[in-house]
Order: sequence, then C-alpha cells, then structure tokens
Amino acid sequence: MRADRLVSLVLLLRQHGRMSATTLARELEVSTRTVLRDIDALSAAGVPVYAERGRHGGFTLLPGFRTELTGLNHDEALALLVAGSRRGAQAFGLGSALASAMRKVVDALPEGQRATAAGAARRLLIDPETDALARRLVTEELPDAVVTEVRRAVFAGHRLRIRYAAAGRDPEWRTVDPIGLVTVRGQGYLLATRAGADRTYRLSRVLAAEELDEPAQRPEGVDLDLAWQERSRRFRAGGDQVAVVVRVDPARREDLVAGAVAVLAEENGAEGDAEGDAEGGAEGRLRLEVTFQDPRHAEWALWQLAASTEVLAPQWLRDVLHDRAAAIAARYAAPSPERTPGA
Repeated sequence: MRADRLVSLVLLLRQHGRMSATTLARELEVSTRTVLRDIDALSAAGVPVYAERGRHGGFTLLPGFRTELTGLNHDEALALLVAGSRRGAQAFGLGSALASAMRKVVDALPEGQRATAAGAARRLLIDPETDALARRLVTEELPDAVVTEVRRAVFAGHRLRIRYAAAGRDPEWRTVDPIGLVTVRGQGYLLATRAGADRTYRLSRVLAAEELDEPAQRPEGVDLDLAWQERSRRFRAGGDQVAVVVRVDPARREDLVAGAVAVLAEENGAEGDAEGDAEGGAEGRLRLEVTFQDPRHAEWALWQLAASTEVLAPQWLRDVLHDRAAAIAARYAAPSPERTPGA
C-alpha cells in the first residue's frame, strides 16, 4: 500500500538522514520515479522533505522534524512477533529485552489486530530446540555481565579488554577494537581487530570483559555480512586442512556437506569415476571433493556416515577407516558375554 510506503520513506529519512533517490528506491523496492512521486506527495501533505543538490546530494527532512507515525499493519506486527522467537537475541544477551519489546508491540496494536497477529505468530515456529531427528540444537549460555560489557563497547565504539580462553590454551587478557557481533546457529561471535589484524572471538569463551574509556580503532562504517563472509573464507582456507574425494549416497549428501569445511567440486559419481565400481556401487552416487579442518576432523566426520560414503582419496584416510571398521567388526564377531538367557 502506498500509505505504508510513505511512512517507510519518512522513517528511512529520519533514521539515515540524507539519502539519494536511488538508495531510497532500492530500500523500498520501487523505481526512482515512484520515489520522486512519493516525495512530492509528502511535501504536499506538509512533511518538510527537501532536496539537496550536488554530487553528495539527496533528500532529507528539516532538522528537528518529528511526527508520530503509528499503525503497524498485520504483516508488520507478525514479522516482529516471529522475530521475537529467534535465538539471535539470546546469543547477545538481549532475550529479556526482546521479550519486553514484543509485549509492547502487542499492546500497541489495535484491538482487532491484537488477537489475530498473536494467534498467527503461534502457528509459526522458528529454530526449535531439536531438529527432525531429535538432535538438540546447541544454544550457548552466556553470562549477562560479560555480554552486556561487550555489547556496550561495540555500540559505544570503545576499546575492549577481554579474558579469552582459546581452544587448548590457558585464558589470557587481550585488548581489542570491537567491530560488531554476529550470531550463527545460536552461537555468538565478536568481530574485532587486535593490533590491526582481524580477529574473531567466540562469546562463550570470553570469561570476563571490561569496556575501556578510549576510542576503538575501527572504520566508521561496516558491512558485517561481508566481513563475516571474508573471515569465514579465510578460516576455510587456513590451518592443516585435508582435501578428501568421496563417493556418497545422494540421501546423505547434506550430512556430508554439513560436516565439511567446504565443497571444492561435485559431479555424478558414475561419470566422475572412470574406473567405476566392479559391483556397480558408483551408480547413482555423487562424487565430491570436500575439505576438513584437519585429519582428525576428516576421520570423525566420515565415520559418522558409515557405509553411505566411500573415501576415494587420500589412501591414508581409507586405511584409517578400514582399520577402525575392522576393529569394530572383530569386537562384535564373538557372542556377547552378557547375553540374555534364552536369547
């Protein structure tokens, strides 16, 4: 509806200040011609929006302009209520604040929409505690005091001193320049720099935190999505990673990919393996080249997939899995020493 779009346009200008017609069009998902018509409509309605010419020009509101913009529609209220069920707020220590905000959103709705939106939200489930196989999704428990201190430093743009327990190391204090917070599958991460180098810290490993009274050395603007992608790419390319060529049952492909660091190549198994399989085992299977963080990770991940996956290379990994399977087979070859009588 146009009324909703006009409200959104005013909110964008209030929140971001000067914005070009092209940027507004992208945010509102309309054409620049439509934005210009909406600007004219706002001006005619008495909203003090005006254009600034020049290379860095755009549209802006008169400084100090405020107006009450009320009237959430049903879908907007539903979106907020559904967002309240997401686990990201828990990862940043904002769970109670988000719950309070959701109550205020519901209370602010017109009487006719209140029950409808709340009832609709109850019919949408986002990120349940277990998946379809009853595997529990891990959500880290974080001390409120620690997360609050980290969050304050991020928002204030101050340096941060943290006592961090890296995997396999004793905890130690570090002074960092915080950039932003990211949550992935219920796990929170602090993106920061230390002595100018990019660093990523898992919030559950931050044992203590102290906001310092000095500005952080960081850029004014940040694209957290791009920063996370870049750090993830470097993580996948670093360490003692192992490349493995496997043949996998298509039904278990997602399980294989979920346990790997990255997928380097993929093709039909029968076409990709020139020698095939004497018993036709390659037919219908996929042939993938994937990477794992280290040899131990590769062995663990592929062992979980049992006979649904066959390692084609490297040979040392085939040998490791063969020896492990042989040991298991030998253990179960003899009858159980605790057989139930009569079984």
